[in-house]
Amino acid sequence: MKSFVKIRKILIIGILSIVTFACSNSKNSYDASGSFEAEETIIFAEVTGVIRQFNLQEGQVLSAGQAIGYIDSTQLFLKKKQLQSQIRALLGKKPNIALQLSALQSQLQTAETEKQRLEKLVAGDGATQKQLDDINAQIEVLKKQIAAQKSALDISSDGITSDAATLQVQVEQLDDQLAKCRITSPQNGTVLAKIAKVNELTATGKPLYKIADLQNITLRVFVTSAQLTHIKIGQSVKVFADFGKKETREYKGVVSWISDKSEFTPKTIQTQDERANLVYAVKITVQNDGYLKIGMYGQVKF
Repeated sequence: MKSFVKIRKILIIGILSIVTFACSNSKNSYDASGSFEAEETIIFAEVTGVIRQFNLQEGQVLSAGQAIGYIDSTQLFLKKKQLQSQIRALLGKKPNIALQLSALQSQLQTAETEKQRLEKLVAGDGATQKQLDDINAQIEVLKKQIAAQKSALDISSDGITSDAATLQVQVEQLDDQLAKCRITSPQNGTVLAKIAKVNELTATGKPLYKIADLQNITLRVFVTSAQLTHIKIGQSVKVFADFGKKETREYKGVVSWISDKSEFTPKTIQTQDERANLVYAVKITVQNDGYLKIGMYGQVKF
């Protein structure tokens, strides 16, 4: 009987040792562990106004450039129309240089024709030299008058053009503001939180919604300096995500970032080695199959 009890104790101790060893191996089968995260972006309003349309739901997948809604832009549009009307009125005042010089040009042409006639008459003693000199003087006066009037008309025209260009810049500024009234997604991603609502008054810099790219999610872990010598950026690793007590899924990951500064070990992080005072943060990019979520626990094998 005593022999049987002794054998039984030995068996129990052996079983407990195996279980302890198995648990120890299970615990240490991963090099590091941490949680999944994604780069979250808060989208802000770029203009002040009432939100007239905001077609957005939490969990909705957006593509870059996708239209979501718009902020009231009535006053901006009316201001643009006013400026465009002022530009048209200004340009309508520009002088028609060719038309206003046409009378003097006609007089000059007539005088030059008369000069040619007098030159022939002078050559045949049919006219005096004084008549030819007078017509030459008249031609010079007409040329100076044309040059002076053209200069004045050019200055006036350039001034009007400059004023119109200034107003055009204001129109382009309004176009930029009108474009910012349209709410669009700046990137591909999933809506994490909808902050604003339709008919709310928003302002420049006020948050509208939060978005993150969940197709490429990141596992953030901490490793010791001893482990750091075996890790490099671009290295392929095995990532394991926990889905409950028994279910674990394996993913392919790539080391995308390694901190260049050490920090104190977070209490919630476990590594293969005993906990050290200082560790290094490592980010591992994982292609998400739709099951990985922000905050979910994961492990990695290097």
